[in-house]
Amino acid sequence: MINLTDSAVNAIKSAISSSTQPASGLRITVEAGGCSGFKYTMGLAEEPKPDDKVIECGDLKVFVDDKSHQHLVGTTIDFVMALESSGFTFHNPNATSSCSCGKSFS
Repeated sequence: MINLTDSAVNAIKSAISSSTQPASGLRITVEAGGCSGFKYTMGLAEEPKPDDKVIECGDLKVFVDDKSHQHLVGTTIDFVMALESSGFTFHNPNATSSCSCGKSFS
C-alpha cells in the first residue's frame, strides 16, 4: 500500500486541475539511477497502463507498475512547502539508504 498525505493529495489534485493535458491520476515509477541506485519519478497520467496497479486515495488515482510497486510498499508520499524548496518527499521503509535530495534511494 502506498499512502498519500492530505498535502500530497491536494498538490496532485491542483496539478491535475491546472493541467492542459487530460489526466485522471498520478503515475509513480522507480527507475535505476540517481545517486543512490534508484530514483522516483512522478507524472500525471490519463489512464493506467495494462500492468499498472491502481491505488485509490479517495477520488484520486495513483498508477504504479508491478516492478515499481515492490519498491514502494509501505511508502508515504508527502508534499512539503519550505523556504528553500517545495516538493514531494518519500518516506520509504524499504530504502536502506537515501541521498540528501530525497529523490533517490537504495
